[in-house]
Amino acid sequence: MPATHIYDAVRTPFGRAGGALSSVRPDDLAAVVMKTVAERTGIDPARIDDVIFGDANQAGEDNRNVARMGALLAGFPSSVPGVTVNRLCGSSVEAVIQGSRAIEAGDAHLILAGGVESMSRAPFVVEKSSKPFPAVGNQTMWNTSIGWRMTNPALRKDWTISNGESAEKLAQIYGISRDEQDAFALRSHSLAAAAWAAGLYDGEIVQVEGHPLARDESIRDDTTLEVLGGLRALFAKDGTVTAGNSSPINDGASAVLLGAEGVMDAEPLARITGRGVFGNDPDVFGVAPVEAADRALARAGRTWADVDFVELNEAFASQSLACVKLWDGLDPDVVNIHGGALAIGHPLGASGGRIIGHAAHELVRRGGGVAVAAICIGVGQGLAVVLER
Repeated sequence: MPATHIYDAVRTPFGRAGGALSSVRPDDLAAVVMKTVAERTGIDPARIDDVIFGDANQAGEDNRNVARMGALLAGFPSSVPGVTVNRLCGSSVEAVIQGSRAIEAGDAHLILAGGVESMSRAPFVVEKSSKPFPAVGNQTMWNTSIGWRMTNPALRKDWTISNGESAEKLAQIYGISRDEQDAFALRSHSLAAAAWAAGLYDGEIVQVEGHPLARDESIRDDTTLEVLGGLRALFAKDGTVTAGNSSPINDGASAVLLGAEGVMDAEPLARITGRGVFGNDPDVFGVAPVEAADRALARAGRTWADVDFVELNEAFASQSLACVKLWDGLDPDVVNIHGGALAIGHPLGASGGRIIGHAAHELVRRGGGVAVAAICIGVGQGLAVVLER
């Protein structure tokens, strides 16, 4: 089978909820990164066999297939199809995986994968009555930005705890202290700020016209252990999980151009050599990337001893630290060397494209190597890919 190569990867800076990108529709955010990939690579968009974009919410302006809408808004010809996929937080990793499978099966030569999320613009919704003219009763309004909603009562109650409660549970199971979580969060902010200052993100960033951001909006240079330690626990009395050691709510988009070997004149950034997916109980969703990454490495014919660095999406500090503890043979210092989602942000559908794209660009800077990109997913799943150059 042909190998799948990454020819380019771009993303917007990630904005805070209610911040610099909050007035931008998600389909417009998607269009920005789609158009930019075509312009940067010089590829005729008509050559793209499919656009596969991830999106977790799909309850507002991102409804009705945001991948297709974004491609049309980007000026792609209507002959270029588009499909939106949803594996919650892992949606854009799923998009890359599906695109790579299509290429390796011979069904496509070029796929534009990625994802988008505007958590600022995710709407409030109410359930529709089963009666045509309900006479009495009130409806509950749900915030679609994140979390469980309209949960089926047949599901086990211990499975449908909030993600924050799950993060507390993982901290208890794996003995991860509040101090460890805060130190990990501080590291994320410090490394992200330093990477931006050094220009390490410049080659993968595209600004949204009219809404420029000097860098990811959630990074806090001035945070300290004392500041983080002063925040209250949010999910349990005497708990350890706070707003400071949890990923924020964000807006943004990412795109990754995938292709078969030789399909473009340009040298690819990296190739995908392994993929892995795993499911576990929803109440401990955060450690599912452990087995997903182990499987991806096995399929790539690699072990952790071969891995030069890891891009792990930081949903929570406790979740990330649990994964690092469970990966046998992994040096913790090679994880998120330029910061992670605790600082950069986590616009659900776009985060996977960010970590894969950054890993690919970092492999170019290093002149080669092996990288793992992994992400946890609400309701108990994990995804991972192995990249090599």
